[in-house]
Amino acid sequence: MAYAVVRVRGQPDVNKDIRYTMGLLGLTRVNHCVVVPETPSIKGMLQVVKDYCTWGEIDEETLSAMIKTRGKVIGDKEITEEYLKEKTEFGSVEELAKAMIERDYRMRDMEDTKSVFRLHPPIKGYEGNKRSFRNGGALGYRGKEINDLINRML
Repeated sequence: MAYAVVRVRGQPDVNKDIRYTMGLLGLTRVNHCVVVPETPSIKGMLQVVKDYCTWGEIDEETLSAMIKTRGKVIGDKEITEEYLKEKTEFGSVEELAKAMIERDYRMRDMEDTKSVFRLHPPIKGYEGNKRSFRNGGALGYRGKEINDLINRML
């Protein structure tokens, strides 16, 4: 299983430990998204940044749509089927998405690609960026609902 992590809040006076953890995840700006495997160390990192990010389990359809529309190669070129066939062992974006969800592959393993997806702000906005998702806000763990948020951001 893989998590999609989206940075919701951006503050100039973030605690240095939280800023460092978000830097390790690659979340340097608001509306950046990364796909990370579900491991105990990643879960601990997500608990550190829970007041600035939201995350949940991403499905194959959403991940493949995100790679097609917002996946970039160095030089701001799109990731195409031809690029995947040339640089990786995958023949399509769907195969890459399936391997990423099964924790066999990561975006940073691919040559010359950016591991961060720069997304648009969500249509109709966030639910509120000061409260957790359980309390009607946009922060913290949201499970499968992350797919709806990402689809609004594509």
